[in-house]
Amino acid sequence: MATNNFYFLLLSLCNVVLALSESPVSCYKIEPGTVAGIISVDIILTLLIVAVTYHCARNQQQRATKVEKVYMNVRAKCKT
Repeated sequence: MATNNFYFLLLSLCNVVLALSESPVSCYKIEPGTVAGIISVDIILTLLIVAVTYHCARNQQQRATKVEKVYMNVRAKCKT
């Protein structure tokens, strides 16, 4: 049932796009410098997100190994 609804929605959207593309509407012109700026900012933000994610994951992993070392030392002291 959901698949049929999806196909109906997809077909409807295709028809709307086709109807809009045939209408005489003028397009907004974007300068090449603007497009280059948008792409540059997108790349910088993507690299920033990757760097922050890597930094947070690395800190979490270091904390987890420190906890395991402390736990292992406590167990060794308790056995003696």
